Amino acid sequence: MTIATSRPVPVDATLFRQVFRRHAAGVAVVTTDAGRGAAGVTVTSLTSLSAEPPLLSFSLTATSSVWPHVRDACTAVVHLLDARHTALARTFATSGVNRFGTPTRWRRLPTGEPLLDDAAAWLRISIEHRHPAGQAHLVIGRVEEAGLAEHAAPLLYHDGGYHALQERTS
Repeated sequence: MTIATSRPVPVDATLFRQVFRRHAAGVAVVTTDAGRGAAGVTVTSLTSLSAEPPLLSFSLTATSSVWPHVRDACTAVVHLLDARHTALARTFATSGVNRFGTPTRWRRLPTGEPLLDDAAAWLRISIEHRHPAGQAHLVIGRVEEAGLAEHAAPLLYHDGGYHALQERTS
């Protein structure tokens, strides 16, 4: 479907989703434990908000099975995925599966949050704000701790699928 840019088109949910399928986004997994066991979900809405203080945001749909865990948690871990993690991204994006079962490799931080092994980077956050936004919730977290792994090509989500960005050669 081609949309002429000279004439505005009313934006319904279907068109909105189609437009954003054209926007490549980094892939992350958010994990938490609000006292009912480890929970996690794949997100592509991760944004850096501020370096001073270090703040980030992501959104979750209100119907997500993970929303009640994030709603009730004080902390979470945001894992940035690289090109090796397509299967992990799919696992945490799939409803009704044991996301923390085999083959997912993870452990708990000393502070109790679930930490996925081998993420390209991770950020432990204290959840500062949860704002209802349409059919979703915007979550704002303050970064309390971070870790980096070896640099690798990032995992992107675009047009309904996962893609690896090639490493720079220069």
